[in-house]
Amino acid sequence: MDCNDHTVPDVLKWLAIALGTQIEGRKLEIPSQFGNGYCTGFIFNDYIRMLISNYELKENVTIENKDLQTTKKMLFFKFQNVFPKIETLQYEANRSYLPSVLIGTSRMNTDEVIAIHSNTATINIEVDAEYLKGLFSSSDQSPVLQSLLQNSQPLIFEQLIYPSLQLVVNEIVSDSVDESFQLFFLRVKAEELICRLLIELEKREEKHLYPLNPKDIETIYNVKKKILDHLEIPPVIGELSLQAGMSPTKLKRLFRQVFGDSIFSYYQKFRMKEAAFLLREKQYTVSEAGYQLGFTNLSHFSKIFKEHIGTNPKQYSMTH
Repeated sequence: MDCNDHTVPDVLKWLAIALGTQIEGRKLEIPSQFGNGYCTGFIFNDYIRMLISNYELKENVTIENKDLQTTKKMLFFKFQNVFPKIETLQYEANRSYLPSVLIGTSRMNTDEVIAIHSNTATINIEVDAEYLKGLFSSSDQSPVLQSLLQNSQPLIFEQLIYPSLQLVVNEIVSDSVDESFQLFFLRVKAEELICRLLIELEKREEKHLYPLNPKDIETIYNVKKKILDHLEIPPVIGELSLQAGMSPTKLKRLFRQVFGDSIFSYYQKFRMKEAAFLLREKQYTVSEAGYQLGFTNLSHFSKIFKEHIGTNPKQYSMTH
């Protein structure tokens, strides 16, 4: 057992004790009486660590956090829905089931109790903000990047994962590297992911960022869910803000801050992803897909589809 291995995160050791099992080669296999899957973790150095979790537990597990590091300002990168072979059925059950990453300033291990949720498929990377700041020239950073690296207020951003980023994630979870190179290889890949994501965040145009409290975050994510659950109905800001208990100005501002896009543009992007899914997987005709998603004018549907997907829906359905 790797109990004394300083490269294994303590949270993994505590989980092994809670489940009455052992860690082999930095990997904890979930005992069958508790569920299935695995959890593996790596402390690369004092500044960066990673936890890969892909398991289902029959019930949640709670463990005491004996390692409160409130002095360090850690940034977190939480990759969701990134494991290979995401099934079509899972996408159908949840339209927001797309690979994404949460990037935040909230410290992940400052709670006295850690809840290990029963269904987890994530990669969590924590990195010291001061260490990260030292890798950049600070003279020409965007407000988004500056605020993230200062880590002085609670912020969270969500970024959809594009194909080249997914390829790096696939290299991490493929487990194909010889053990003697594993820590070195995975640290390089973790830093590559962080660098690529910071490059994306740098492109965001917000000039001023607003600190987020848990209630704001919950509200914004409820709005996102409402939009994605009803892609056939264009969002109406007035109605959404009323339901959210938030002024239209604040709602629009915080939504753009978290997701990097306006509410309508975000909606339209997912609406077209859904149209592509209906044409490709469900073999819908162009008119069936258009009407399903609330379009009454099919030429307008074709125009919007081409803007987002790069080809018109008729050509797309013939080539996929």
